[in-house]
Amino acid sequence: MEGREPMAKKVAIIGGGAAGIDVLELLLRGKMDSKNIEISLFKKEKEGFFSMCGLPFALQGMCSMKDLNIIDPSFYISKGIDFRISTEVTGINLENMYIHLNSGEEISYDYLVLAIGSKPLIPAISGTNLENVYTLGGREDGELIDTAINAKETRNVLIIGGGWIGLQTAVAVSDKGKKTLVVEKYPYILPAVLDTDMASIVQKYIGDDITFVLGRSVDVIKGIQHVESVTVGGEDFPADLVLISAGMRPNVDIAEKAGIKIGKSGGIVTDWTLRVKKGNSFLDNVYAIGDCVEVIDAVTYNPRLSQLASTALIQARVITNNILGIKSTYKPCLSPTVANIAGLQVGSVGVTTETATRYGLQIKVGKAIKYTRAKYFPGKKTIMAKLIFEAYTQNLMGAQIVSEETVAERINELTLGIRLGITAKDIWMRERCFDPSHTVVEDVIVDAAMKAFGS
Repeated sequence: MEGREPMAKKVAIIGGGAAGIDVLELLLRGKMDSKNIEISLFKKEKEGFFSMCGLPFALQGMCSMKDLNIIDPSFYISKGIDFRISTEVTGINLENMYIHLNSGEEISYDYLVLAIGSKPLIPAISGTNLENVYTLGGREDGELIDTAINAKETRNVLIIGGGWIGLQTAVAVSDKGKKTLVVEKYPYILPAVLDTDMASIVQKYIGDDITFVLGRSVDVIKGIQHVESVTVGGEDFPADLVLISAGMRPNVDIAEKAGIKIGKSGGIVTDWTLRVKKGNSFLDNVYAIGDCVEVIDAVTYNPRLSQLASTALIQARVITNNILGIKSTYKPCLSPTVANIAGLQVGSVGVTTETATRYGLQIKVGKAIKYTRAKYFPGKKTIMAKLIFEAYTQNLMGAQIVSEETVAERINELTLGIRLGITAKDIWMRERCFDPSHTVVEDVIVDAAMKAFGS
């Protein structure tokens, strides 16, 4: 007598951004020809997989909005996935293991993955609901902003926030000939990833086409129906369009309503396997991933957020392994970042000096400036590096690099170095490849490491 085929395990994924799609893709690979997993994915948006990271580049005209629709829902449906767009999950019943949809339908699950993402942080000021005041939280926002900044009547654009997205969008606006103003409440741009000295290099490179108001907060957005001006630190600035790019906050309302624990950072608390917590226990079959999750910093060991696609991919591997029965854990987070701002590559990993000071860490800092290739070689670019070390052990704790080329490669190398506990001496005593068309004999990070300790 043939044995019965085991019942399929039902995996429900809430959210179809990068995090949810990563889990879906990895489950598909692990599933292969097995029929023992049934996968459902529910997302509010109207498209399949849309690249949020590409929005600033679409606004710059480097690609179209349509190009950012990477995978159509029909692709996943053809693979046997219950892939639902324009579908909102309105409730989670953890005890009876089902989710409630806006259609009234109830979907049971054996495993639940919360990839519920984040939403734009809106400052507590009046005027944010006026016409031509936008956030950049998805495809529809991108299309609206694209239309607005190309309109003839749009002359003055004010951007609230000097982070990655704010600056990349400012470049797009400025390139279209609009008068562009960026307001940042910190006294320098990119405060989450750079120190003031490195940020000043970026600001200088961007040039005079973009005006910066730094160290001042927005008081109010003014207008009758449309935005007309913005008051910043008591001073009025004309504005036909305002983009609020003041950061993203975890979209955890549905999780909190279900009784899932939320941490100090505002993200969902998980254990090392990324299982969520309710009461005093971690739930064996409910996971959280991506922008909505609180992580532990690998340098300070304090909780924070890491709202990066690269973070979500590693978390997806952990969750998928655990669902498939392969024990896997997620390590404390380093969050290496790189961004292209007007052709300048800006990279960072680990702590900044401001973060180190805030947590009472004793540090040594080394800075260097060199060429990316041999001095005589055509096409060489200037590269600036700042390395942060723990003062006593000399362990690498952070890095910031700015250049027109080869930044990501160095940030990836230094990310691995921090993870492995390399020291300044390890950096300057390490053999490196050399070819004058690609490198210099003694790299900029070697000089920075040596300067940190006077060697």
